[in-house]
Amino acid sequence: MIKWLYKLICLLSIVIVWDCPVTAQAEAKTNTIVDSLGRQVKVPVVIKRIACMYAFTGHVVAMLGRADDIVAVSNGLKRDVLLSTMYPSIKKALSPKFQGAVNIEELARAKPDIVFVGVDTGGNQAEAAKLDACGLTWLAVDFHSMQEQQQAVTMIGRAIGSSDRAVAYNDYYNSCISRVGKAVAAIPQEDRITIYHATVEPTRTSPKNSLPTDWIRAAGVINVAAREQGVFDQNHQIGIEQIILWNPEVILVNEPGAGELIMKNPKWAAISAVEKGRVYQMPIGISRWGHPGSLETPLAILWTAKTVYPGQFKDLDMQAETGRFYKKFFDYTLSEKMVRQILQGKGMRLSKDRKKRQ
Repeated sequence: MIKWLYKLICLLSIVIVWDCPVTAQAEAKTNTIVDSLGRQVKVPVVIKRIACMYAFTGHVVAMLGRADDIVAVSNGLKRDVLLSTMYPSIKKALSPKFQGAVNIEELARAKPDIVFVGVDTGGNQAEAAKLDACGLTWLAVDFHSMQEQQQAVTMIGRAIGSSDRAVAYNDYYNSCISRVGKAVAAIPQEDRITIYHATVEPTRTSPKNSLPTDWIRAAGVINVAAREQGVFDQNHQIGIEQIILWNPEVILVNEPGAGELIMKNPKWAAISAVEKGRVYQMPIGISRWGHPGSLETPLAILWTAKTVYPGQFKDLDMQAETGRFYKKFFDYTLSEKMVRQILQGKGMRLSKDRKKRQ
């Protein structure tokens, strides 16, 4: 009996000693990442399956060289013509998020190693509890400025093991800011062009504390909507009467067809930008350039500065710059036709109805 107890104690000792290194190894195989909600999340070092429930994160993951590892996406990501052309595997990914809510049970069936969500999901206690209950490792991504957007790219890069590519993108981003800043520095504040930036709909715009307002400032122009607060509803809609009072010299739209609606609507006719025909469709690549969740913010800065101040940017060839961007960051060579389509903002996003039928 004593001998049997002695053997049992020895065996247990071996198991305990053996178990300690295994636990240490398990802990060493995670990285702690702080997400946009300030959560400290232990993320596996080895990430093989990625879910992107916020379109921006899908664009970033693709840029960082991991598009083929995406197993689940928000439905909107599949509307991006260029992204699907570059990475056909995106079309086959599950779509647990459609028009807002995430079907977390369906998301879990994709067996992702990491899930990227927007704060509309991660900041919702009920949705966050479901993610946790399904045992999913998730990071919330959010930003309202150029600096925060770069931090988001850095965070995603760390999480999926592509930090070097994230650094390269941020370096390019900052070089664009610097390039434009130097070129417009000599323009007095009173001579800078005023613009109205329509996002999605003609009467929907970018409020003061937002990414578009930040990059618009970097482009050397003045966002009329950033001058006042309290004139928007919760969806950032604004009355046409207020836009008339602002009387912007230039109007930028990021949704195809919005420019035509503005130019044909007699209510807009008295606005300087409409009178002078300075209503411009912004380019659309993998996203609508300059949109609150657009990866192509650096290009939006260059394009806007070139469009508004052509004299200061005679040496900036946006066709060449566009081609170089997608080659450098997505390793994809655009045809001349595709570059033209991107810069014209035409045919680069499937309509919601068309996506439903596919």
